[in-house]
Amino acid sequence: MPNTVSWYDRLRVERVVWSLDQRLYDLPSRTRIAHRREVRANLLTAAGEVGAGEALRRLGSARELAAQYRDAQFGEGPRHSWWAAALFAVTTPLVLNFFLSEAAHAYEQAITAPGAHADGSYTWGGVTWLQSPLTFVLHEGQATHVGGAYTPLTYVLLVGGTVACGRLWRALPRHRTPRPTPSATGLPG
Repeated sequence: MPNTVSWYDRLRVERVVWSLDQRLYDLPSRTRIAHRREVRANLLTAAGEVGAGEALRRLGSARELAAQYRDAQFGEGPRHSWWAAALFAVTTPLVLNFFLSEAAHAYEQAITAPGAHADGSYTWGGVTWLQSPLTFVLHEGQATHVGGAYTPLTYVLLVGGTVACGRLWRALPRHRTPRPTPSATGLPG
C-alpha cells in the first residue's frame, strides 16, 4: 500500500540530501549533482513505498554514504584537503609576519636602548634566508625602518608547505589505463 509523502517527509529527505551534498564537495560538481539527484529520487520513491522514516533508516548515515561515494571516485586512502591547504596558506604568513616584526622590534629596541639620542642609519640583515635586510634610521630618538620583505625562498616554502599540508598532488587527475576486455585479448568470453 503506497504511502503519501507529506511536505514534512520531503523536508526530512532534503535535509539528508543536503547533508550528503556537503560531504561530497571533493567530487567533481557533475558527479556530486548526479549523486544528489539519485539519492533524492530513491529516497522519495522509498518514502512512498515504506514511509519516510523507514526509508531514511535504510539509507543509513549520510557520512558513511558520502565516504562510500568518495572511495568509489578516488579510491581508499588519504585524499587532498583544500581546507588544510587554505588554512596553512592563510595562517603561515600571519604567524611569520608576527615573528619577523617582533624580531625587527627587538633590534630597534637594542639600538635605542642606551638612551642616548644617537642619530644615524643602521642595517640589520634580518632573519637569514627568510627576510631581506632592514635599514633603521634614527633621528632625535625616533626610529623608522624600511626593508624586511620576504625572500624568494620564503615564497617557495609557503607554496611548498601549502601543497604538502593539503596533499594537493592527490587532487591531480589520474590517468588510468583501461583494462583490456577479454575479447580484445583474444581470450574466449
